[in-house]
Amino acid sequence: MLIHYGYKLVFDLPVSTSMIALLYTHPDISANLRKTESLKIDPEVPVEDFIDIFGNRCARFTAPAGRVRLWSDNILHASEDPDPVNESAIQQDVNDLPVETLQFLLPSRYCEVDLLSDIAWTLFGDTVPGWARVQAICDWVNVHVKFGYEHARSTKTAREVYQERAGVCRDLQHLAITFCRCLNIPARYATGYLGDIRVPREPNPMDFSAWFEAYLGGQWYAFDARFNTPRIGRTLMARGRDAVDVALTTSFGQAALQEFTVWTEEIPG
Repeated sequence: MLIHYGYKLVFDLPVSTSMIALLYTHPDISANLRKTESLKIDPEVPVEDFIDIFGNRCARFTAPAGRVRLWSDNILHASEDPDPVNESAIQQDVNDLPVETLQFLLPSRYCEVDLLSDIAWTLFGDTVPGWARVQAICDWVNVHVKFGYEHARSTKTAREVYQERAGVCRDLQHLAITFCRCLNIPARYATGYLGDIRVPREPNPMDFSAWFEAYLGGQWYAFDARFNTPRIGRTLMARGRDAVDVALTTSFGQAALQEFTVWTEEIPG
């Protein structure tokens, strides 16, 4: 299956400003791209690529004052299979977990493990450890937290999502991630493209999407507390502890976003 994907972001900057962008697809899928991926900037400026501590490909550049456009367009060879499901995947004891997974058990900016631990054990302590427990978390969040763009707030944490019972996709994932960590299941935040491929089309404009990955039975599996069903065409851009680690752009100064367009669609045939 071929997926046509890309984006266009337009900013207004009062002065020349240093920026970091996590707008590339993840190195794990770079071999499946039709052409080498690049970050195009207008006006053109030098771009320095680097890999961050989570393995994401990032770009650093200095944007000039005025209107600056960032964009990219590419084609991905993707599997037609939906997200893998392994109901027999076990939950490992913390002492048996790989060292590199331990950071995904700890509190982070948007995931207050220490504040939600008692609630998580009350809600899910009687569930079967492993796949069934993570799925129970997704089921609960999907049912009890209302999705809506009007509920978006950049500072909203998992605890606030639990209290308010409303949010956007990143909020639902933050709460599910936090519940997993409270129950000693490593969980990390993921972001990327998720078009309406072989599912009914969403009426809202296309956006980047969030999901999360839980470490079970010796490997990472994708889960999605918003859609709560295996999907086709999930295209990874970046992973981190939570949304703070995978911001699409970070501006070291004022940068007003004027335009935001994303596209992801299957190429027929």
